[in-house]
Amino acid sequence: MLTSILRLSFVAIFLIASTLARAADDTVTVFAAISLKQPLDKIGEDYTKKTGIKVVFSYGASGALAKQIENGAPAGIFASADTKWMDYLAGKKLIDPASRVNLLGNDLVLIAPSDAPPSDLRLEPGIKLAKALGNGRLAMGNPATVPAGEYAEAALRKIGNWDALQSKLAMTENVRGALAFVARGEAPFGIVYKTDAVGEPKVKIIATFPTGSHPPIVYPFALTATPANNEAASAFLRILQSKSAQDVFVRAGFKWIGHHTKDPF
Repeated sequence: MLTSILRLSFVAIFLIASTLARAADDTVTVFAAISLKQPLDKIGEDYTKKTGIKVVFSYGASGALAKQIENGAPAGIFASADTKWMDYLAGKKLIDPASRVNLLGNDLVLIAPSDAPPSDLRLEPGIKLAKALGNGRLAMGNPATVPAGEYAEAALRKIGNWDALQSKLAMTENVRGALAFVARGEAPFGIVYKTDAVGEPKVKIIATFPTGSHPPIVYPFALTATPANNEAASAFLRILQSKSAQDVFVRAGFKWIGHHTKDPF
């Protein structure tokens, strides 16, 4: 009797382990810059409907996500809003270099609440943003960890406004935080990606920073060095490079700079 019970217990344990393994095989975890949320949610939802494979996204500032991966977070794919943080993980051998691909571009814009008075501000040397802010603050991501903030700092330095704005900056943990400040009317101006601005009806774009005022905005994607499910993660990364994914990204306002893989659907 005891032997039979033990056999049944071993069978039950095996079945549970097999079920958990299959569940892991059916999940891909993606750590991605928060500015990618809208299109990635759509692509992930469509992919799950067609394949049954669940895609879990963890969104945040690229620098914060890179640090989490460095500390052992179980990401299968990393999608950064700049090359700096992808390079950071590459230097620590935490991504698969052969899988790395630059997929998307974006623009950097100055925004205001949608009900703000018309503005003729031009983002060029000689502009005095500090004066235009009055008693308000300029919302932007923290350059230490937020790529949009780093691009913003470079652009503000280029037009000679960075030093004058030091006491008037409202730093946020990610670019969506800066967008929210302006959308709620808590800041008269903010600096965000164009894709964030066009998706928020409570803000309007005042001006676009000239391309040469900051480094090119590039979104690299890559597998992590030891993804929990390498096969599923690889398959989803290929989907992100497909024509159907391109269509979703472009509709969200991103620039497509990648090459296509074959679309399996």
